[in-house]
Amino acid sequence: LRDDVMQGFDIRVAYIWVPIDLPGARPALIQVAETREKRSVLATEIVKGVMLPQFIMLPLAVALVWFALVRGVRPLSKLEERIRARRPDDLSPLDERIVPVEVAPLVASVNDLLNRLKESIALQKRFLADAAHQLKTPLAGLRVQADLAQRKGNDREEILRSLRQIELASVRATHTVNQLLSLARAEAGGLLTSRSPCNLVRLTQEVIDDSVTRALAQSIDLGYEGPARDAPGVTVDGNSLLITELIRNLVDNAINYTPSSADRPGVVTVRVQATRAGSGPSLQVEDSGPGIAPAERERVFQPFHRSLGTSAEGSGLGLSIVREIAAQHGAQVTVEDVDPVLPQPGARFIVRFPKLSPVSRA
Repeated sequence: LRDDVMQGFDIRVAYIWVPIDLPGARPALIQVAETREKRSVLATEIVKGVMLPQFIMLPLAVALVWFALVRGVRPLSKLEERIRARRPDDLSPLDERIVPVEVAPLVASVNDLLNRLKESIALQKRFLADAAHQLKTPLAGLRVQADLAQRKGNDREEILRSLRQIELASVRATHTVNQLLSLARAEAGGLLTSRSPCNLVRLTQEVIDDSVTRALAQSIDLGYEGPARDAPGVTVDGNSLLITELIRNLVDNAINYTPSSADRPGVVTVRVQATRAGSGPSLQVEDSGPGIAPAERERVFQPFHRSLGTSAEGSGLGLSIVREIAAQHGAQVTVEDVDPVLPQPGARFIVRFPKLSPVSRA
């Protein structure tokens, strides 16, 4: 193939040499040529036949796609308008019937989130109301005793009696506030970001050492049963501050609800069991008190719940804190009778921790 010029026109030439089968004959040259203008006209016709329809169809296709998108997104736009027009306290579920089928699972998930949020807000409101009620009693007692102490004509004994009542009321208020803060800290779970292996025996013995003085003041025999601190299988993965708070609340609860006197001392036993096959370590706190009826065993873990017929002082938050901390650590809390055949069967609280993983152990 070659380009050439013929009579002033650009041409494209195709040629070939053909041998001649005669003695002494030279090969023959065969050439075929066409003007390049014909090729340009053919290319122009191809462009007109292919490209021009594309320029017409492309805007039409864009317009159709835009119309389909606007029509398809319209239900979502209406849903967005309804959500924006809602009041801040309106947590009612969204209507799943007026949205496209493809979006229905998303709306169902949003409705589930709204329901859980509504339950959480209701629980917080009830908790705040109960907390305000619990704090109102000792604060009102403080005010009354302060008024009595300021009355004219009171002798020294009456003033001292009012001051002792003020001290007791302030101690109850302080205890309630501390319990509320502990429960809020346990529910937030922020301390669990700093997990580390914790020796359950060491934490338990530290709590017992701190509680011995209070137990002796109430003639209660407080003791520990279990392995030593350096024994294997007594490590749990969690936050030492929260686990210590869990143990302390169980021991305080046992001391509060165990009747005791110098003639008939009560008994509170704290027991740690090391890891066994398929289960992690466990903590047991049992007492010689009146026990907990089966119908009450679930309600005692609710905030501010206190069993009827008991004169023990407390805020009713200790066991709620215990369950919340246990849940944060993946542990289970159960309660049972120590000896069901006795008139006072006693109560045994058991906290079963999960088995320490190899990663945490490392």
